[in-house]
Amino acid sequence: MKTAVVVFPGSNCDRDIAVALESVTGRKPDMVWHGETSLPDGVGLVALPGGFSYGDYLRSGAMAARSPIMRAVADASARGLPILGICNGFQVLTEAGLLPGALMRNAGLNFVCRDVPLTVENADSRFTSRYSAGETILVPVAHHDGNYVADTETLDRIEGDGRVAFRYAGETNGSARRIAGILNDAGNVLGMMPHPERRIEPAHGGIDGRRLFEGLLEFVG
Repeated sequence: MKTAVVVFPGSNCDRDIAVALESVTGRKPDMVWHGETSLPDGVGLVALPGGFSYGDYLRSGAMAARSPIMRAVADASARGLPILGICNGFQVLTEAGLLPGALMRNAGLNFVCRDVPLTVENADSRFTSRYSAGETILVPVAHHDGNYVADTETLDRIEGDGRVAFRYAGETNGSARRIAGILNDAGNVLGMMPHPERRIEPAHGGIDGRRLFEGLLEFVG
């Protein structure tokens, strides 16, 4: 599978996701600078990495969401191409309107960096097919603005539609619903705060994150 990683000024997890994608697919991803206006031909997955795009000025992801490449990402999403946004990439997806809601400061107003347990809420998506519904997995987080929020109507709708992919197990970040990852209406866009790309090898302490990428590879072929 041919993949692409979008790189914004301030991205610092682009290499992590590139290494993970190459490990799973056997092929180096194309690294696409934010100023580009098109994605490479034949791409089967676009990843928006974590980091601090534009130094998190204005709001996390707000400036990156207006980058030229995001118009191409939005078009690819509308065509059904899988789009994965991790951490800051999740923030960019919400700021670009590709996912609802927003990411706010953590409840303790501190940067959080540790392994956290997640509950798999939806195991039927192209991103989660290698998991079992209700399963608890362990994935690292590294964020300061990781509290997913939305109005009650939006939260009720995404939960009712089965669009919550992951929840924090035993951790709230200030959110009563503990949402760690959501899907769009079509199921081809996933935004998640934890970093699956940092748990793909036994040396990382487990391979719970690797299964996400393996499921995508199986889906895309």
